[in-house]
Amino acid sequence: MNITADQGVRRGRKFDQVLEGARKIFLRDGFERASVDDIAREAGVSKATIYAYFPDKQLMFLEVARSECHRQTEAAEAAIGDDLSARAALTIAAERIVAFLTSDFGLRMFRIVVGEGERFPGLGAEFHEYGPGLIHRRLVHHFGCHVDRGELVIDDLDLAASQFAQLCKAAIHDKLLFGLTPPVTPQDLRRSVEGTVDMFMARYGAKG
Repeated sequence: MNITADQGVRRGRKFDQVLEGARKIFLRDGFERASVDDIAREAGVSKATIYAYFPDKQLMFLEVARSECHRQTEAAEAAIGDDLSARAALTIAAERIVAFLTSDFGLRMFRIVVGEGERFPGLGAEFHEYGPGLIHRRLVHHFGCHVDRGELVIDDLDLAASQFAQLCKAAIHDKLLFGLTPPVTPQDLRRSVEGTVDMFMARYGAKG
């Protein structure tokens, strides 16, 4: 069954407290092993309070993902002003995407969704909607703005947004997911960001 994080979720005075407790337990234990008892204990509330806000655990997990992805996206959008050049805006976008991909939250949530995908078919689709899908839609919007300003030349904004997100993963994401050594360094992250922007501008930057 496919569900969304808005279906059946109720908000109240201790909602944020419950959400933060759920976030910690999901990241610590994964989706399947996370118990409502542990979440209630971590949040400092009763199980009755948990169920008053979230009818089931999947909704709680989706709300954790949704709230964090929205927070990250809003922070990125606040940093990208209308007066920035395409290269400057792309650099900020790449930095934010790389930071999310390499964060403890991003990596753990990715592993949880992939690991639980067969048992909970709707989980992957909903996580994608709130995470990668949200980033994709905002990239399409911002790329379109720079096309209108004559800084980028893009015929297929949807494809360009997918390409940009994939470029941000180059040389770092697989290394982190599979625990390869040596570990990713700040220099690796900077290399990925700069390489992403350089390649994207070489393909889509307006000439002349």
